[in-house]
Amino acid sequence: MEHGSMAMIAVLVICGFLAGVIDSVVGGGGLIAIPALLSAGIPLPLLLGSNKLAGTLCSFTSTASFVRSGKIDFELVKFLIPFSMVGAVAGSLTVRQVPSEFLKPLVIVMLIVITVYTLFKKSWGDVSTFSPGSKKSLLTGMGIALVIGFYDGFFGPGTGSFLIFAFLMLGFEFVTAAGNAKMLNFASNIASLLTFAAVGSVSLYYGLVLGIPMVIGAIVGSRIAIRKGASYIRPLFIAVTVILIGKQIWDTMH
Repeated sequence: MEHGSMAMIAVLVICGFLAGVIDSVVGGGGLIAIPALLSAGIPLPLLLGSNKLAGTLCSFTSTASFVRSGKIDFELVKFLIPFSMVGAVAGSLTVRQVPSEFLKPLVIVMLIVITVYTLFKKSWGDVSTFSPGSKKSLLTGMGIALVIGFYDGFFGPGTGSFLIFAFLMLGFEFVTAAGNAKMLNFASNIASLLTFAAVGSVSLYYGLVLGIPMVIGAIVGSRIAIRKGASYIRPLFIAVTVILIGKQIWDTMH
């Protein structure tokens, strides 16, 4: 499609809104956003950076909603943000040197484990068992933030799912796990976006045409999540991880 055509803009706006709704709660907006950018004919060197711009706007919006509702544990998250950002910068720089395709089989296995575990632990994430002030939780969180931040900058699919799963493992209930995940995801998105921008891999035009409807979707999605809680987030979390598994298997086979 030619730059600025109405059909291309319509595709990006509709897909952006849907991606924003999903991404604001459990991540995985790239499942919709990246194919939309590809269909718009965006040059490949600009694809990841432009998607990261849209994703950063989206994660900022949903993070703000979770902050306002008090569903983020700042006492823990404030220590994890720098690790998330350092990991994302390292990942974004590494992906320019090393192709990330070899990660796909590992990602598929990890997503299957997450989905099966969440399906079988029926009441998991309903109530918080997190113990504030625990040194072990803090050190574990720092390691998780660094590794998943690197993964986000390097490859990306499933980052939201991995972060939510990590916070559930630390003992948070689903809504706060999602809020903490959004905060860290926003930090790694910012760091990754700045890295892509520094090397000229971001299209402001495509990023904003996709990003603005993603912001509107994020407002809608995060409000529903905060109001409905685990009964809404849990099935959406499982659905997105299952779709991610299917997408990664499909990509690997083709």
